[in-house]
Amino acid sequence: MDPYDIIKYPLSTEKSIRLTESENKLIFAVNKKATKAEIKKAAEDMFKAGVEKINTFVNADGEKRAYIKFSPKNRAIDITTKMGLM
Repeated sequence: MDPYDIIKYPLSTEKSIRLTESENKLIFAVNKKATKAEIKKAAEDMFKAGVEKINTFVNADGEKRAYIKFSPKNRAIDITTKMGLM
């Protein structure tokens, strides 16, 4: 699967910004059929950054979200700046 088919778009909410600053995490809407391993590989390919951990969550509307924790040497705030979110 193509990385852009797996990771759809970033979520820019108050909670996601707080997680970016405090825990080095970003939140993305992802393909519902994607596994954690596929999400990790797609994130590493798209952002050229190490991924430490992935947590997934399916909300009440059926949208799957991935909480991606980046390695300490790759700051999530720098990735959001490159994407133009900050």
